[in-house]
Order: sequence, then C-alpha cells, then structure tokens
Amino acid sequence: MKMCKQSGITTIIIGHVTKDGNIAGPRVLEHMVDTVLYLEGERYFSYRILRGVKNRFGSTNEIGMFEMQNEGLVEVKNPSELLISERDGNPSGSVIVVSLEGTRPLVLELQALSTPTIFGMPRRNASGIDYNRLTLLMAVLEKRAGLNLGSQDVYINLVGGIKINEPALDLGIILAAASSFKNISIKENVVAIGEVGLTGEIRSVNMIEKRIKEAEKLGYKTCIIPESNKKLLKENFKLDIIGAKNIIDAMKYLGLK
Repeated sequence: MKMCKQSGITTIIIGHVTKDGNIAGPRVLEHMVDTVLYLEGERYFSYRILRGVKNRFGSTNEIGMFEMQNEGLVEVKNPSELLISERDGNPSGSVIVVSLEGTRPLVLELQALSTPTIFGMPRRNASGIDYNRLTLLMAVLEKRAGLNLGSQDVYINLVGGIKINEPALDLGIILAAASSFKNISIKENVVAIGEVGLTGEIRSVNMIEKRIKEAEKLGYKTCIIPESNKKLLKENFKLDIIGAKNIIDAMKYLGLK
C-alpha cells in the first residue's frame, strides 16, 4: 500500500468470497483498500454484474452489467431490454417490474407459479428475491385479499439470474402470485411498482419518475404505482398512470379480484 501511494499506481487485488458472499480470510484487506467490487454471476448464465460494495471516494449505488463472449466481458448497453427479450406471449403468473440499482433503473420479468401442495405444509421458494420477504407477502395476500394459499406451493423467479433486494418489487410479487393462483393473465404492456405493507397498503417508492421513464422507453402502456407517488408526479408521461392505495385496488384493475 505504501509503494502504491508513493508511486501513484492503481493496484487491483483479486480474492475469493465465502459461500455467504463475504470476502474470504481476514477483513483487514477490505479496510485497507479504497474500493471493493464484487463480480457476481450465476453458473448457467453468461451475464455478470459488477457491484460496488465500498467506495471511499464515491457512491456504491451503481452496477455494471456484462456478458461473457469470445473476446471477454462485453458491456451490456441496455440491460432492461435484454432481461425481458425472451418473454413469450402473455402467460399467467408473469408481470413486469422496475427495480433501481443505484441510479440505474432495470426493467425485469417476475414469474410466479402456484400449485397445490402434496405435503401438509405449503412450500415457498424464491429465486432472485429474499425468501423471508416472499413468505411475508404471501401472508399479506392470503389475509388481505382472501386468497387461500395455505394449500398452495408458491415459487417466485426473477428472470435472468438477477438478485434484487428492493421493496419496490413487492407489488409485482403479489400480482404475479395472484395471477398464477387464479390462472388469469395480467394485461399486456403493464408494469407494477410499489412496496406493500402488512395491512395491504401500497407504499411509495423512491425515484418513481425515473422508473416510469424506463418503462415508457421500452414501450409499455400502463404503469401501476402507489397512489401517494402519483399525487407527487411533476412530469407528463405517454403511458397511463394508475394509482393504487392497496393491493385490492391493483388486483381489481387487472381483473384478479
């Protein structure tokens, strides 16, 4: 470190992470350096996400998305368009959501599958989202919307091998699960954004206008957002903005209630 500072040399140290996702070995290395970057990816996907978890001289709320090709890692210019490119038709249990990684909005496809359980206890499985958040939202959906999910296994998948831990996906999870349970497809060109509380209310999320612009850019026609966010919108958009106070309002609009 002394040699690097005296000579003005930028040095990159490559290390491994444990199964928990933490840097292996003593944490002293993480404290010494100015920036810590994680290169994340799934074994069966060619995409890699470069995520900053420490930056002494800037923000850590940014990601870069790359694809492994013959010439190496190549930047993905429009991750949103790529992550929804293989969506075929309009099946039940599928909905489009907009997440925010730092200042970069990502349009993602969220899928749900609800099937009768063959065991005494229903199973919940989450891929790409937090498992505890999924179990909480299924309890809200059962209590506040009256869906009998106690006899159903529920599987949620965030397409593309992406891992997101953001409450703005809550409304999408709720709607996708209800769509699969009732076997009713969600209207095409609809995007859902919003955090869901324990009483079933849809709470506001940050940077809503940036999320709506990204959905508009990709050609979506309707965006369901929290009512509190809709009241504070300052810009006019070409797509229809639907404000929902609770999950019942959102489900009624989509014909799920």
